[in-house]
Amino acid sequence: QFLKQLGIHPNWQFVDVYGMEPELLSMVPRPVCAVLLLFPITEKYETFRTEEEERIKAKGQDVKSSVYFMKQTINNACGTIGLIHAIANNRDKMNFETNSSLKKFLEDSLSMTPEERAKYLETYEAIRVTHESSAHEGQTEAPSIDEKVDLHFIALVNVGGHLYELDGRKPFPINHGETSDDSFLEDAIEVCKKFMERDPEELRFNAIALSAA
Repeated sequence: QFLKQLGIHPNWQFVDVYGMEPELLSMVPRPVCAVLLLFPITEKYETFRTEEEERIKAKGQDVKSSVYFMKQTINNACGTIGLIHAIANNRDKMNFETNSSLKKFLEDSLSMTPEERAKYLETYEAIRVTHESSAHEGQTEAPSIDEKVDLHFIALVNVGGHLYELDGRKPFPINHGETSDDSFLEDAIEVCKKFMERDPEELRFNAIALSAA
């Protein structure tokens, strides 16, 4: 529904990933071109995030220039930004309608920096009005812009044979190593499992796959 509102033909769909075991992953329609992970922002996670950032700044990492990444400046827009990250990095696979608001946003913002893309989204009504309904469709009511939310969405995508974690709260994409179209769902779920292992007491994790319809 949300993809349709943004002017994308329904040859891709968001489907719930019901579990991380092989038999449950086998139920997800293939190919999968992105995974969105919903997870709680806890103290453990924030500590990890700071350490990860310092480690990458010290050691460096390889990020392809073709990765589309944007910062998050709008409160509670992580679902929308996760969705943009998922679509933007698979735009060659999507069929956009001619008047698609998302297609125009991506075309306009391709040459921008991650910060400029965030600013542009702040002014881009056509996407902001559909804000958050994607991520919470059929599950929970979307929070208001000002509400303090401790749940957060990130996107996992395959760009040029590498698995990237895209999180608008982070300063840059995170390269999680090599992947392929065939192994992408399993590789992305391995990254999701690491989030869960860092916070074993937490139950609020939810994965959604962008799958072929």
